[in-house]
Amino acid sequence: MFIRVLAFALTGLMLFASSTRAEEGWVTLFNGKDLTGWKANELPENWEVKDGAIHGHGNRSHLFYMEKEFANFHYKADLKLTKGSNSGMYFRTQHADSGWPKGYEAQVNNSHKDPKRTGSLYNFVNVGEQLIPDDTWWTQEVIAEGNHITIKVNGKTVVDFTDPDKTYMKGYFAFQQHDPGSKVEIKNVMVKELP
Repeated sequence: MFIRVLAFALTGLMLFASSTRAEEGWVTLFNGKDLTGWKANELPENWEVKDGAIHGHGNRSHLFYMEKEFANFHYKADLKLTKGSNSGMYFRTQHADSGWPKGYEAQVNNSHKDPKRTGSLYNFVNVGEQLIPDDTWWTQEVIAEGNHITIKVNGKTVVDFTDPDKTYMKGYFAFQQHDPGSKVEIKNVMVKELP
């Protein structure tokens, strides 16, 4: 009897959490099991799902969320890098069959030789300080509304930028696998579309 009551209570809590997330408008883009909805532009073998997270390793590759393009949104993911690794959260980017995509990149780099650190809006607003230790999970958020872009690292705003050129206004999300020495883990990938 107790087990049935406990199971019922847990099911209720799960349904409540799920409905609360839906009410808030958040949509999960990664199911924690496989890469449904995602497509690598090069070297798909460099991306795999283990222990509920996307793992990127090996030579340059970009993993695109191909279900739709996004314009205005609040986008977030939990990330972890090994020492000396480099990655990125691309947004409003064009799909590219190879090479570096054209779009905005929220930098993911804690200790790689590139001095543009985690939280940078790559080549627009660069953060020089290491905000996150290696081998540590953190949450990175991107809020894009028109030409105004905000990037947060663990809830702290590190970029607040208005792009006068409106360089990229709509496109796909993508994660970057930068080089053979880099290893990135990604989970809890979510978006809430904004007007």
